Amino acid sequence: MSTVKKTLLLATPVVIICGWFAYDYLMTNITFIPSSDEERAAIRAEVAAQDETAFYKPSQSPLIVQPVNPVNNVYFGDLHIHSSLSADAYLFGSRRDLDATYRFAKGESAAIETGEIIEITRPLDFAAVTDHAEGFGRVMACLEPATPEIAEDCELINKPTLLSFLALRANVEVRPLVENLSYFGNDKAVERQYHLDTWEAIKAAAERHNEPGVFTAFAGYEYSPAMVDRGKHHRNVIFRTSVTPDYAVSAYDADSEIDLWKQLDATCGEGCEFLTIPHNPNKSWGLAFASETIDGIPYTREDWRLRETFEPLVEMFQIKGNSECALGFGATDEECGFEQFFPVCDEGRTTLCIHPTSMARDGLKKGLVLQESLGFNPMKFGLMASTDTHNSNPGDSEEWDYRGANSYMGSPAKNRLQDGIREPKVANPGGLAAVWARENTRDALFDAMSRREVYATSGTRLSLRLFAGADLPEDLVKTGDISAAYASGVPMGGTIDADAGVPRLFVWATQDPDHAPLAKIQIIKGWLEDGEAHERVFDIACAEVKVGGRCPKTAAPVDLSDCSWSDTSGLPELRADWVDPDYNPSHNAFYYARVLQIPTCRWTTYDSLRLGRAPPADVPAIITEMAWSSPVWVTTAD
Repeated sequence: MSTVKKTLLLATPVVIICGWFAYDYLMTNITFIPSSDEERAAIRAEVAAQDETAFYKPSQSPLIVQPVNPVNNVYFGDLHIHSSLSADAYLFGSRRDLDATYRFAKGESAAIETGEIIEITRPLDFAAVTDHAEGFGRVMACLEPATPEIAEDCELINKPTLLSFLALRANVEVRPLVENLSYFGNDKAVERQYHLDTWEAIKAAAERHNEPGVFTAFAGYEYSPAMVDRGKHHRNVIFRTSVTPDYAVSAYDADSEIDLWKQLDATCGEGCEFLTIPHNPNKSWGLAFASETIDGIPYTREDWRLRETFEPLVEMFQIKGNSECALGFGATDEECGFEQFFPVCDEGRTTLCIHPTSMARDGLKKGLVLQESLGFNPMKFGLMASTDTHNSNPGDSEEWDYRGANSYMGSPAKNRLQDGIREPKVANPGGLAAVWARENTRDALFDAMSRREVYATSGTRLSLRLFAGADLPEDLVKTGDISAAYASGVPMGGTIDADAGVPRLFVWATQDPDHAPLAKIQIIKGWLEDGEAHERVFDIACAEVKVGGRCPKTAAPVDLSDCSWSDTSGLPELRADWVDPDYNPSHNAFYYARVLQIPTCRWTTYDSLRLGRAPPADVPAIITEMAWSSPVWVTTAD
């Protein structure tokens, strides 16, 4: 075990289970959860004074159940959600349980603890509540403390203060967290039973809310090993059905992602299937696409095979930033700056910055390099997004409805805009996972995720198709014949033979009916030449006339007085047929599509309107929402 990880496992349980924000926040705030009726009333008065009519937002609409479609429907969902069973969510005041979480996903409006109303314009099609496995049992134990010792330790979670936090830290910092059983009366059997009870509750909730053909609920959880400076090398574990291992393999059981895959594979049993989805590559301090584990152990060929088998997707956009690409390390397109959390690492800096192996595009390019030495590409992954909300509000990714991600810490609006708050203004509402499947069932969605026929959005529900193949009909832009596209090519997530001929790409994007029109479609190409990976960005469809082969920067105005977007700019639909002008059949390559909408207000501007003030100057007032397809790969013969 590495020195860094060993040190972290000796740290206080609250630092570990409460994630990236708890430590700093507790160090600078004496208390942040109201302890009296007067304090709660004052917060609700602030909420009541917010002007929720200061801007336009669409009305809620019911779920439209789509019939079975042989050429697939698009389904939108969230596979990274925390209920009050996550100790960090509970610590910051969330009391919304598993059932409340799923009801929200199905369209139920609700109030969080501060009184702010949360709601999504349209229900989701699927969801998975992914509470932290390392904290399983702690919230349950604190709801009805069985001993005085448990009750005493639970005070930190129920009423966190700086003094109680420091006292607990001093008490446990010299002992491994896995051996710190004070929450459970120092009884390992009791701790294990609480863990099992929590896991069973999570699976039972998914069963209650799963409605084949209408709404899909997956059993899942988050594997959350600790890293220095609140780094992330976490993975969400999603199961195909209700058949799962008896317990959720956590960072206390599995030291690394390799151990996680091996233990899940060994304990899954007959009829059990799973996949893992890493998130926040941008906060992995370079580990996301490195060639070694969190413990510094180099990957073996067998390890790469495990990754290829069990990790078909990467969550590249969520509340804590965009992990597509960063300016530098070969990336030159300005869209890489979209919703970024960190700068590129300066020489000698190892944390709180982006490494050459931090971002998804870097990982895709590295996969081409590995293919040369391994004979297969273990980083052939699809791109998806989710929220990572800790407010039990899955899919609440609309800028106008962002209420922070952590109950009292991010609400009301004054807190979200306050300088120094530990839910920073560089955060965002998160994104959505979009899956192309023939029907809304566990099997169909899981199969689609396994074959990587998925895409990511920054929060809106625009539709995006990508097909590639040397035999694709040249008139797809005109006909829109998706049956022909499937018959003659491969969709996003697929692979084509480089020797089959020059591939043609067909991209079709349509506007979210509740959001702004589209500005352009781009193709991002990565290829391997003379052992070195390269990349290039092409503009292939524009709402405005191209200038010098590129789409002009959109001048679509946004009215910051009410956040209305332009009604004369952009298009409701863009289609493109494209052939790579530099295609070389001797190069292994990938292509993925990126779609940009015209500018709209960022959540910080919506909050400013709620409070009757100007938008903050230290973050953009507007954004261009995006979607990213999974790649298609072109592979040369061995």
